[in-house]
Amino acid sequence: MISLTDTHCHIHDILGTDDVAKKWHKSGAHDPDILVRTAKDAGVDRLICVGCTLADSRLAVDFAAKHATVWASIGMHPHEAKVYVDDVKARDDFAALARAAKVVAVGECGLDYFYAHSPKEAQEAILRFQIELALEHNLPLIFHVREAFNDFWPIFDSYKGIRGVIHSFSATQAELEQILSRGLYVGLNGIMTFTKHVKQLDAAKAVPLDRLLLETDAPFLTPQPFRSSICEPRHVRVTAEFLANLRAESLEALAAASTQNARNLFHI
Repeated sequence: MISLTDTHCHIHDILGTDDVAKKWHKSGAHDPDILVRTAKDAGVDRLICVGCTLADSRLAVDFAAKHATVWASIGMHPHEAKVYVDDVKARDDFAALARAAKVVAVGECGLDYFYAHSPKEAQEAILRFQIELALEHNLPLIFHVREAFNDFWPIFDSYKGIRGVIHSFSATQAELEQILSRGLYVGLNGIMTFTKHVKQLDAAKAVPLDRLLLETDAPFLTPQPFRSSICEPRHVRVTAEFLANLRAESLEALAAASTQNARNLFHI
């Protein structure tokens, strides 16, 4: 049986009270343990729960501690930057989580100019804070960059030794070349199964096999043909099957390589 890894999901949010929790509950999903089991049944036997706020990151850490096949990433999403930029105590509490058991990354963090939920200056400050925290603890970073690469790369390049992944890649080969030139991994998810942009698919085909990671972003970005339902970690297999066909690779080769890449980056 193939072994797949969902390197980016938010199933721990079911246990929270934020808007992501409400999305899960509206779908009828109330038990993340069931999602872990159904993922395993589909061959998805490793999951990384990704935090987006201080409270959310705590949930991810607690959930990972209770499940042998789950790990956690702690993050402050760029949308939330304005909440933390002037809150020293919150940042200190967040930094303490980096020492928790089963924390394997920092993020998701980055820049998002598609929405204007936080000022650009706040986004940059919180991004730098998380990069420096990750470097201090020798952890990789999970980056969220949306319509902001022009500002992101100068920040990234001002540091040495960053390891990480560009989450939810949906750009073109020009951006891909920038990512690969810096030694980063590329996270592909259900977007590739429903995008109408040929250049995005061309870029997905061009990702080297040793740089490719699979993810869901569950509960978001459900792949075809399940767009009418909520996204779950088990859907990594659907995306893997689509990409294997797109790239003219065997599912077994794609699964083995992406799982090894997850091990190499996150040590899981």
